[in-house]
Amino acid sequence: MAIPRLKKQYQEEVLPALMEKFGFKSVMQAPSLLKISVNRGIGEAVADKKLVDIGVDELSAITGQKAVATIAKKSVSNFKLREGMPIGARVTLRGERMYEFLDRLINVSLPRVRDFKGVSEKSFDGRGNYTLGVKEQIIFPEISIDKIKKMSGMDITFVTSTDNDEEAYELLKLFGMPFKNKNTNQ
Repeated sequence: MAIPRLKKQYQEEVLPALMEKFGFKSVMQAPSLLKISVNRGIGEAVADKKLVDIGVDELSAITGQKAVATIAKKSVSNFKLREGMPIGARVTLRGERMYEFLDRLINVSLPRVRDFKGVSEKSFDGRGNYTLGVKEQIIFPEISIDKIKKMSGMDITFVTSTDNDEEAYELLKLFGMPFKNKNTNQ
């Protein structure tokens, strides 16, 4: 199997740029992408259990890895939710699949978002992780619009090896993440 394009780009371009900018003495000090976690809550699953299966199948198609159903940890009577009920889907990507998913997300899926001006740079958590919300699953080419019963979104979290948001921002920017311009107030 060939090395993913972004993994090669990390080793040849991103790593040297990060080491120069932040003055790291060893490649082990430079931040790297550890995993990408994709989560999808399916609130309507309380009434229709088949929606979770559909959500798991869609997430598996999007990421190229088998997704798992998430279950409720607590019962909430106002939402008619019982402990142990399936209410979402999630998948964690590492290694080759992570780089391939990131490549498809940046170069194919995000440009398909309607009125796309870039992703917010304010979604860092203070520990070097970045979370991106996607409103519609149809931005991914693996999903056929004809088979969609209901539009739903997902959260994509990028977990890095650094505790510093500035280093994580630079890492994702060097990968090609389309952040909004700093002068744009949206």
